[in-house]
Amino acid sequence: MTSPSAEHASFTIERVFKASPEKVFHAFADPETHDRWFVKADNWPVAEYRHDFRVGGRESGRFSKDGKTFYFNETVYLDIVENRRIVSAYTMAKDDRRISASIATVDLLPEGNGTRVIFTEQAAFLDGLDKVEYRREGWEQLIGFLAAELGEKADAAA
Repeated sequence: MTSPSAEHASFTIERVFKASPEKVFHAFADPETHDRWFVKADNWPVAEYRHDFRVGGRESGRFSKDGKTFYFNETVYLDIVENRRIVSAYTMAKDDRRISASIATVDLLPEGNGTRVIFTEQAAFLDGLDKVEYRREGWEQLIGFLAAELGEKADAAA
C-alpha cells in the first residue's frame, strides 16, 4: 500500500441556461426532479439514495455500474439561498476506501431571461484513487443531464 496522500485541485464549470433561476434551483431542490437528472440519468443501478435538501440536510447514495464496484457519496448542505446559491461538502468512496473530499458551490446568476450557472469544486483527491479530470468530466456530464431536464441541449456547444 502506498503512503497516504492528497492532491488538492479545483475547477469551475459555467453554463448559461434559458431557464429562470427559479426553475434551475427547483431542479436541485425538488426530490423527484433531482432524482431524474442527478441520480438516474446515467442509468447506473442505484442501491440506495436519500435527498434532504435544506441547510444541515444530508444527501447520500450508493451506486454501481457493474454490481461489483460500489461508489458512495455523502453530502451535507452548508448554505442554501433560494434561487441563488447552494454550498455543500461531500465525500466520495469507492467500495470501502474514501477517494475524495470536496466543497462544491453552485451559483445561480440571472442573465437576461435565463440563468448563468457557475459550479465550483475545491477538492482533496485521496491516495491517487481519484483525479480532478475524472471529477470535472463527471460534473460536465451531470450539467448536461441538468440541461436535458430543463428542456435544453445537453451539449453546451450544441
